[in-house]
Amino acid sequence: MKLSKFILAIISITLFCGCVDSSSKPEKEEVLTAMRQANDYFMNKWSDPGQPIPYPSRNRNYESNVWTRAYYYVGLMELWKVDPQQRYINYALEWGNHHNWGLRNAREGWKTRNADNQCAGQAYIFLYNLDPQKPEPYIKNIKLSVDSMMQTDRIDDWSWIDAVQMSMPIFAQLGNLTGDKAYYDRAYEMYMYTKLKHGETGLYNPADQLWWRDGDFDPPYTEPNGEDCYWSRGNGWIVVAMARMLDLLPADEPHRKEYETMLVDMCHALKKVQRKDGLWNVSLHDPDYFGGKELSGTAMFAYGMAYGVNNGLLPADEFKPVIYKAWKGMVNDCLHPNGFLGYVQGTGKEPKEAQPVTYEREPDFDDYGLGAFLMAGAEIYKMIE
Repeated sequence: MKLSKFILAIISITLFCGCVDSSSKPEKEEVLTAMRQANDYFMNKWSDPGQPIPYPSRNRNYESNVWTRAYYYVGLMELWKVDPQQRYINYALEWGNHHNWGLRNAREGWKTRNADNQCAGQAYIFLYNLDPQKPEPYIKNIKLSVDSMMQTDRIDDWSWIDAVQMSMPIFAQLGNLTGDKAYYDRAYEMYMYTKLKHGETGLYNPADQLWWRDGDFDPPYTEPNGEDCYWSRGNGWIVVAMARMLDLLPADEPHRKEYETMLVDMCHALKKVQRKDGLWNVSLHDPDYFGGKELSGTAMFAYGMAYGVNNGLLPADEFKPVIYKAWKGMVNDCLHPNGFLGYVQGTGKEPKEAQPVTYEREPDFDDYGLGAFLMAGAEIYKMIE
């Protein structure tokens, strides 16, 4: 009896002290299982990938090539890279075929400069490159859309930072596809305009190494505690865009240094404000303003950090514990047994929107959070290898 009590006491002390470190490395199969669990839930729920997405509060439906769903397919393609199941490709092909490889709200299927509407092109080009037959319809509309932008001198389209991730990687993809470096140059010009020109002084604050979501949040706008408003998911879009560009661009492309520096600087800034549970708040510099766990920004940060470690840009001994802690926080606190992801902030542009963010509440779109989760998981899976 005394021995039994002693053993129970040791177990209690172990659990209390947190001897199983939340920043310890997860098993590869655990990471893959979590990604499959979340993705299978989604694919079963949306068995028809062309089904319109209902939005009851606005009394309307959205076509499934909207940016939220397009970003999911970017994540699905990353899952496929580490878990090459043909059903993932079939699902994406059915989605593209349903939309005739067109872009949302685009006249004649392609006439749009809007980055959100172009986002589907990222998956379209990926699927084109994957197919040995190189079906021209896959890329026709997205190439026409971007080429129409290239024929003008306008570079101010990306006036909100989400747009950098929605559209910028497409320019790199098309540059790779055609061999025309003008796509790389135009992407850089547009990105730098967003960084330095939009708003009053550009949307990037070098002092804090973080981004304001758009011109509405440039100083003197502040959060209730007097700090600048740095929205978690907004900064997540920039982190993802930098990693995506580095992954896509040739090794000798001259603008890589800018993207490398931005990714590294942001990851160091973000590391400082990670929550103890591994996730990030929706407001990065005001943890009490709608504070609490949030998955979408967390997953984007984890993806960018893991990419940085995997490619020698970030010190592994410093960032692996941060990344593993973020992953375990998402899996333990956000992933439901059935695969649903909780703590995903709904669509919007700042911390106060789509509140409250909870374990049970389903966001208005349940796809982009999953896309971010799959991207993070796939990059962490490679990091564990």
